[in-house]
Amino acid sequence: MFRRTFWFTAGAAAGVWATTKVNRKLKQLTPESLAAQAADKAIETGHRLKDFALDVRAGMVQREAELGEALGLDAAADQDPGLPPPRRRTALDPTARPTTTRSIPTITYNRNEDH
Repeated sequence: MFRRTFWFTAGAAAGVWATTKVNRKLKQLTPESLAAQAADKAIETGHRLKDFALDVRAGMVQREAELGEALGLDAAADQDPGLPPPRRRTALDPTARPTTTRSIPTITYNRNEDH
């Protein structure tokens, strides 16, 4: 009697365990879950790429300083040149006047030349 009860309980426990495991796996494979996992991986990859770019930039600045010292250049190694100032776009500036005027050549088309 106890043997049957033991095996019945063991079978029920194994069934509950297997059902729980399958349901968890099915929830992981839903489109929403897959999209969330992909977004998390993309964010993680973006952070890793940013860290890599910062490491490369730091190494580049360090190597430029070493080369500057070896070559005896007076440029300060600690200064970051950064980006140049943005160019002024005269096409978007309503107060800007064109300094030169160019005439656009006009091309005339004569239909009689085709025959």
